[in-house]
Amino acid sequence: MNQSTIKIDVLLDPNKVPEQISWNATDSSADMAQKAKAMCIAFWDGADKTAMRIDLWTKDMMMDEMADFYYQMLMGMADSFKRATQQQEMSDDMKKFAKHFFDTFRAIQLKENK
Repeated sequence: MNQSTIKIDVLLDPNKVPEQISWNATDSSADMAQKAKAMCIAFWDGADKTAMRIDLWTKDMMMDEMADFYYQMLMGMADSFKRATQQQEMSDDMKKFAKHFFDTFRAIQLKENK
C-alpha cells in the first residue's frame, strides 16, 4: 500500500492573518513547495455525518481572484459530484449556478467601478 503526504505551511502575521500559504505533496512532480493565495479543504466525518472545512486566504488575495477561485471550485465540485454519483442533471445544475454566481459578481464589479 502506498502513502502520500500533503504538507501545508501557513505564515501568519502578528494578528494571525495569513500572509503566505505554501504546500507540497510527496507524489508531486514539483521540486519545491508551491505558493497559493487561498485554500479550501474539506473532510467528511462519516460517523457524525458532518463536514469540517478549512478556508484560508492571504492578505494579497484580490476580490476578483476570490470570485474566480470560488467559480473554479464550484465547477470542480460539480465534476466530482457527477463522477461520484453519475447524476448528470444535478452536476449541470451546479455548473449553471456557478456561472450565474460568477456573472453576478462581474456585473456587481462593473456597476461599482463606474
